[in-house]
Amino acid sequence: MAQIDHILVVDDDPEIRELLSTFLTKSGYRVSGARDGKQMWREFERNHINLVVLDVMLPGDDGLTLCRNLRSRSNVPIIMLTARGEEMDRILGLEMGADDYLPKPFNPRELQARIKAVLWRARELLDSRPETGERLHFAGWTLDTSARHLIAEDKVIVSLSGGEYKLLRLFLDSPLRVLSRDQLMAQMEGRDWTPDERAIDIQISRLRKRLREDAREPQLIKTVRGEGYVLSAKVEKR
Repeated sequence: MAQIDHILVVDDDPEIRELLSTFLTKSGYRVSGARDGKQMWREFERNHINLVVLDVMLPGDDGLTLCRNLRSRSNVPIIMLTARGEEMDRILGLEMGADDYLPKPFNPRELQARIKAVLWRARELLDSRPETGERLHFAGWTLDTSARHLIAEDKVIVSLSGGEYKLLRLFLDSPLRVLSRDQLMAQMEGRDWTPDERAIDIQISRLRKRLREDAREPQLIKTVRGEGYVLSAKVEKR
């Protein structure tokens, strides 16, 4: 029997929760709702959640705070709902680890399409993970491809979101080679999803933070003006 994906809708508006629950259930998903962060965490304790639809404006901890905390504990895909399509909310959401965003008001069919695309990308990433553990060493860092996390030179373990992990793998598979934004977007997002024009730049910024880079003068993932980005380090596989 095929797995039924479990979607958690976190929104303090009961009408939106009911609308999405009805629509997504008819679309073949299992759906749970939560009005705030407390209910969200309870749902995670009770169920295996495949994707979270998370509103920015919530009572108590807001959606951006919940996104950051959730990303530090899990790689579960997150789609943010932002009021009026505020650009700052979108940028902050992506920086905190969201996989996609959708401005309110929205068409439920568009949300359904984005859910499908994000779940597809998450499964593609999981399927591409090596069956046997491999460690990639570069510039004092180690990427554990089995656990999908970074290990710093001081032995501190750095967790990565699904998008950060895949982006880093792209660089590690092509060290010292300039990768254009178009190349990165094609590999990151798949053919059926058109990312925001700043999405790759934001992902790069997040990955640099994980690698403790100086945002003003990054030395590891460098910007090549007019061309793209390059990982300026050799990679050893062990």
